[in-house]
Amino acid sequence: MSHRGLAVVCIVIVGVALSAMPAAAQTGPRTPWGQPDLGGIWDFRTITPLQRPEAQAGKEFLTAEEAANLEREAVDRNVDLANRSALRTEVTGSVDSGEDGAPGFYNNFWLDGGTTSTGRTSLIIDPPNGRIPPLTPEAQRVVDARREYLTEHAADSWLDRNTSDRCIVGFNAGPPITPLGYNQNLQVFQTPDHVVLVTEMVHTSRVVPLDGRPALSDDIRQWSGDSRGHWEGDTLVVETANFDDDRRWIPLGSAPAGTGSSANMTLVERFTRVDADTLVYEFTVTDPDTWTAPWTAEIPMRRNDLTLFEYACHEGNHSMEGILAGARAEEQAAAHDARQGSR
Repeated sequence: MSHRGLAVVCIVIVGVALSAMPAAAQTGPRTPWGQPDLGGIWDFRTITPLQRPEAQAGKEFLTAEEAANLEREAVDRNVDLANRSALRTEVTGSVDSGEDGAPGFYNNFWLDGGTTSTGRTSLIIDPPNGRIPPLTPEAQRVVDARREYLTEHAADSWLDRNTSDRCIVGFNAGPPITPLGYNQNLQVFQTPDHVVLVTEMVHTSRVVPLDGRPALSDDIRQWSGDSRGHWEGDTLVVETANFDDDRRWIPLGSAPAGTGSSANMTLVERFTRVDADTLVYEFTVTDPDTWTAPWTAEIPMRRNDLTLFEYACHEGNHSMEGILAGARAEEQAAAHDARQGSR
């Protein structure tokens, strides 16, 4: 085994042991006013999928060798794609898939999904099967209707595109925060009475009061919801509700197309710093209008000594213009063909 392979195996073994260790048994740094110090920039990249693959049903943890092999495959894929000859972009059956495993939307250079595993087969730790619970019957009806509508009306207007396409919210920024694509960093600022959570994706900033003030009234809705925080021992607990119904948070890459959360979704996030370089992030989604049961995921975030990068995405960006212009061009071409066929 190479020195790198041995190091990866050791890291995975330590990581699995750490995940099984009670947070109370750890000691992390503290602020001058005595609270656990969560401040800094935290990297949440991982190759561990949100949902457990069906081929690994019943298996919660990878062996050290399996985790090391997956990490090596991720590195090798990046090297392979970086060394390929340049190709012109061509229309394919799916924007997500290119030639021989390449992405179809961006050059792989722009993607940054990480190369490390958490040692688990999924980020979801509850339900025990590691998968998002089924949709409720009503939610399934809404999803089916949405899919049917978008088949014919994918881009009648910018309003037909989701909030990630429109750069209103970041697709990995949440809340809840879920790894996906790139710009996968969270910066945390603290005062005795507030915590500020800034995600690199779209630079969403959530100011979370810790002073016990009441939540907003139910008729005030926000894209990232209304958050209130408190400490449970050394764990920061952030409870969020009052999500805007138009937000429709989607666990991208895992949920069926057309799926989105409802305005009644509530979220509980837990942040526990277990050592100098690790912030364990856990979240529980409860949305009885969408999923048949609550579900929980856990992500170990790693300290990042770099600064946040700019993410210059805004509503009305070039991609949105291209999507809508392309749809108008397709409509004109279809109308022209119809006229030609009627002669």
